[in-house]
Amino acid sequence: MAVISTAPLRRRLRPGAGDQDKAGPVTYIVLGIAAVLSLFPLYWTFVAASNTGDRVAQSPPPLIPSTELWTNITTAWGQADMGQALLNSTIVAGCVSLSTVLFSTLAGFAFAKLQFKGRNALLTLVVATMTIPPQLSVIPLYRIITDLQWGNQLQSVILPSLVAAFGVFFMRQFLTEALPLELIEAARVDGAHSLRIIWHVVLPIARPAMAVLGMLVFVQSWNDFFWPFVVLTQQNPTVQVALSAIGGGSGHDINQAVIMTGALVGTLPLLLIFAILGKHIVGGITAGAVKS
Repeated sequence: MAVISTAPLRRRLRPGAGDQDKAGPVTYIVLGIAAVLSLFPLYWTFVAASNTGDRVAQSPPPLIPSTELWTNITTAWGQADMGQALLNSTIVAGCVSLSTVLFSTLAGFAFAKLQFKGRNALLTLVVATMTIPPQLSVIPLYRIITDLQWGNQLQSVILPSLVAAFGVFFMRQFLTEALPLELIEAARVDGAHSLRIIWHVVLPIARPAMAVLGMLVFVQSWNDFFWPFVVLTQQNPTVQVALSAIGGGSGHDINQAVIMTGALVGTLPLLLIFAILGKHIVGGITAGAVKS
């Protein structure tokens, strides 16, 4: 009768066998240093915003918050219409994010799972557009906006950004791996049409990638300065356009404290959104990474 050794099993079950999966002190130290370095720019922005301009300009600069925050906020609000700017940026970033996520998911699904002539060539063309500098399209795009008489209107910022080549490629790569072709075939056998397949099969599976793409596009659209600065004015600005009018002056007359206050006000909505949706996005990524 053969004797089965249990030594490997005892070695697997011995105390401390899974300790290699636990983080050690060095890991926490490295992560702590990285967290401090990442948060320091935000802390410095708050410190500068709560001090006077003369104090910020001194050497060495202050490292402790002061009591001038509300005064600087009032000054920044008076120099630029920050309320209108925050509303405009919310509208622009929200519309661009929703449209980019929707269109990129549909296009990504088509490139990933549908068979049609010229699919690879068209995908190559889409990806190739990512190599074109956006500055090259400013003049023709500005002429189109002028012909449509959309100057200083939000649609002139929203419509050129309704979809992005990066979003299409991103969703295509995700759906290629995450969406089994058998699910689509089973849905077609059950009599589901294309729209029903997209609603009940594609969108639930693509939700983690859609959340990540939406966050990336929202932040990029919120921080966009060049094109809004071209087509918008201080009478109807986004946050970045409004910030260009804050702390005005030349040379030593520039109030760095007021500028940093405007930057802090313009950053707070992004921090709020990430605080609300951060767990959902990370949880969606984790759920999408686990395969049954």
